[in-house]
Amino acid sequence: MTGLAIEPLHDGFGARITGAALSGDMTGKDLAHIREAIDTYSLICFPGQDMSDGKQLAVTRLLGTPEPEHVTFGKTGEIIYFGTVGNVGDDGSKVGNAATNTRYQTGNQLWHSDSSFREVPSFVSILHAYEVPDEGGATEFASMRTAHQALPEDLRATIEPLHVIHDYVFSRSQVAPVDPNHAASLPPVLHRLVRENPANGLTNYYIGSHARSIPGWSGIDSRRLLDDLLERATRPEAVYAHRWGAGDTVIWDNRCMLHRGTTYDADRWRRRLRQTRVIGTEKGVLLGANR
Repeated sequence: MTGLAIEPLHDGFGARITGAALSGDMTGKDLAHIREAIDTYSLICFPGQDMSDGKQLAVTRLLGTPEPEHVTFGKTGEIIYFGTVGNVGDDGSKVGNAATNTRYQTGNQLWHSDSSFREVPSFVSILHAYEVPDEGGATEFASMRTAHQALPEDLRATIEPLHVIHDYVFSRSQVAPVDPNHAASLPPVLHRLVRENPANGLTNYYIGSHARSIPGWSGIDSRRLLDDLLERATRPEAVYAHRWGAGDTVIWDNRCMLHRGTTYDADRWRRRLRQTRVIGTEKGVLLGANR
């Protein structure tokens, strides 16, 4: 990866990196550069990648342990590592706005951190674009690290000792029914509200649509604080909207980034992106199946 060019994408986070070819053959030095970029920029985009599922899984494994895709595992117990984002299936067929899967994916339009609802949440997500619409379908990103650094000192002190319950069913049942087997596989989990990057000591808060409530607080007070923190992180000027180009591979740090999808006309356009995730290292506390 000699001769890399790095272009900032937004104030406080994000970089577009050219001159790199992602593959399972990357050297240890190449991998160290990518890890450093993840820790520094939180979001990195590699345009023009000649990607395949095999190459993407190999890159995923270089960064850590691949995370099983939770929908398939929850429904059937089968372990696969890929999720498809969009309306184009593996066989090339397209579905429209009325399709069940299209409606289910509207949950991705809520601000969230991938897999915050799991006992061990994701470290990074890796998303590669194969087909993209000419209109719509951007992915928006916001930094909980930047937002935490901007908090008033008294609010930083208030949230420092707190924990938050993250609950997939709480989040996704707002947009579509959750399969009972899938729901049973993902009981609520308790995570620290303030987290620290072990590589550089930078802190961020950890919230999103899966963040349900704060133990020991009333429901109203929980929502007031969590909604306030979300609003602070996702102010329009704090958001970067990535307008996908075919061949883009984007890696983002779920430990400190929020993201959401934006709408597109699935009746008119084709959209196919393939995602893998890497399991993180920070472990929460499962709270059981009772909600």
